Amino acid sequence: MASPKGSRSQKMKLPIFTRKGTLEVPSPTEKDWSKDDEDDWVFKDPDQEQDSLPQPYRMINKMVNSLFDRSWEIIEGRDTSKTAELCRTQPTIYHPLREIKLNTMPNCMDVSQDYVFIGGSKGFSIYNLHNAKQLHVWEKLKVDVISIWATDLGSEILIAPVDETGIVRLFYLYKNGLYLIKAINESEDASKQTTCIKMEISKGGNFAALLLQGAGDIWLDVYKLPKESWIKEVQYPQLAINTKKKVRQQLQLNTPDSVTADSLDMDMNISFRGDFKLSLPVQIMKIKPPKPITGTTFKSPLEAFAKIAGCRGLGSGQNHYIKASQWEKREAILKATYKKYLDGEWEPEPISMATFYFLLPSRVIPMPAGVRRPPGLACVLGVHWTDHHNFFFYSLNRTLKDKADPEGVWPCAAPIVGSQLSPCSSYLVLACEDGVLSLWDLAQGLTLGVVALPEKCFCQSIHFLKYFLVHKGQNVYPEGSVKCHMKCVVLCTDASLHLVTASGVQNSTISLLVERC
Repeated sequence: MASPKGSRSQKMKLPIFTRKGTLEVPSPTEKDWSKDDEDDWVFKDPDQEQDSLPQPYRMINKMVNSLFDRSWEIIEGRDTSKTAELCRTQPTIYHPLREIKLNTMPNCMDVSQDYVFIGGSKGFSIYNLHNAKQLHVWEKLKVDVISIWATDLGSEILIAPVDETGIVRLFYLYKNGLYLIKAINESEDASKQTTCIKMEISKGGNFAALLLQGAGDIWLDVYKLPKESWIKEVQYPQLAINTKKKVRQQLQLNTPDSVTADSLDMDMNISFRGDFKLSLPVQIMKIKPPKPITGTTFKSPLEAFAKIAGCRGLGSGQNHYIKASQWEKREAILKATYKKYLDGEWEPEPISMATFYFLLPSRVIPMPAGVRRPPGLACVLGVHWTDHHNFFFYSLNRTLKDKADPEGVWPCAAPIVGSQLSPCSSYLVLACEDGVLSLWDLAQGLTLGVVALPEKCFCQSIHFLKYFLVHKGQNVYPEGSVKCHMKCVVLCTDASLHLVTASGVQNSTISLLVERC
C-alpha cells in the first residue's frame, strides 16, 4: 500500500496557463495577434484554485493582513484626533518672567502684597515677587515648616507658619523689619504640648481661630489680634525712623526721579528684630465639640422650664430634654434589634473635627447696640463639627470670661459632612450626609432653597462660581454685587459634577455637568 505522501505526490499536477473569459481560436497569422493578450493570461493551478498558498503560509498571510488593517485604523484615528486638536483654539502659554532658585525643596508657599513666603527646612524664606530676590531667611527651628499663611493687613503682613510638631508662630512684617509675636501653642512641658490641626485668619487680620488637639481632646481657640497696637509699637522708636529718613533722602538725591522710595524698600533686605516685643494676642473663646445627648434628671416639663436660663424656649436645636429612663429604654431596644451587628469588636470613634468661617455682620447675628466696627470686618464665627446636625454662630464681641455659648443654631435633618462659604462671605452651602444641600443667604438671613443630589451621590467638595447669565450664546457677568443669585459646582464622591443655581427665595435648580459611573 502506497503511503499518503506518495499518493499525494502522484496527484500533483504542473500548473498550466489558462485564459480569462471564453476561449477563442487565434488567427494563424502571428501579426494579427493582439498585443494586449498577455494581460488576459493568468497563472492558475487547478488544485489550488481556492487556496493560492499552502499552510501555514495562509495563516501567516491572514495575520499580516489583520495586523496591517489594525495598524492602519490606529494611524487614521491618531491623524483624525491630531487634526481635531489643531482645529481647536490653542490656550495662551505664559512663560515665566523670572526664576527663583531654591537651595532646598519647598514644603509650602503663600503670597501677600509684593512678597512670596516659602516654608522649608527649619524655617521659611521671604522673596521679592518682582525681581525674585531673596530678602530674608528665618531658620531657627529643629523641624520643617509644613504650612504657612500670609495675611495682608494694609501696610503690614501677618505671617503664620506651622511646623511639623504642630506649633503655630505669629510673625509681623512691617517695612524692612520682621518681628516674632508669639508661638501660640508652644508649651515647656512636653506632656502638655498641643498640636494645631487647622487655622484660619479673618479678612483684615483682626481675629484668628486654631483647631487644637492634645491629651485625647480637641477644641477651638479664638484669638483677637491687636493689630492697631502693633503698628504703633513698631513706629515708636522715632530715632530709628529719623535715621532711616535721612538715609532715604540721600539715596533719592543719587537716584533718578523714576526710582521711588517704595521701590528702594523692596530692594532692601529684611532684618529680624528678635529683641523687639509686640503685644500678645488675646484669647476670647474656647469652643469644645457638642456633648453627646444624655438623659436629664428633670421630673416634669415645668421643672425643665424653670431651670432654663438665657434661652427663649425649647426646640432651638440646643435645648432638648430627654428623661434618663426613656434614654435607657431606647438604648435597650436598639441593642435588642441590632444585636448581631453590635456584638462584634467596636472600633474607636474618630475625633470630631471642626470647620469654621469668619462671617461679616448680617441679619443672622446683628451687631450689639453701641458696638461699631468698620465695614468688612468679621464679627461672627460659624462652626460645625463632624457627625453633628447643627451649625453654630458665635459672636466675636466677647472675652474669655464670658460663657462660650452660641448666639444662634441652624439645625439640619442629617449630620453635616461639608460646607463652603462664598468669597464675598454672603452665601453659605451646607451639605448633609443624606445628599441634601441647604443654600443660605447670610446677608439677608434667608434660605435660598434646598436641593437634593441624585441617589447614591454624596458631596465631596463645593466650589463657588461668579454668577453669570447666558445671553445669545455668551456668558454675561452682571456688574456689581448680585443679590439672591448664586452658582456653585458640587463634586460628588462618584466623580460626578453638578451645577447648583439659586435665583431668589426657594427658586433653586441642579443640573448634571459631568456623569461618571
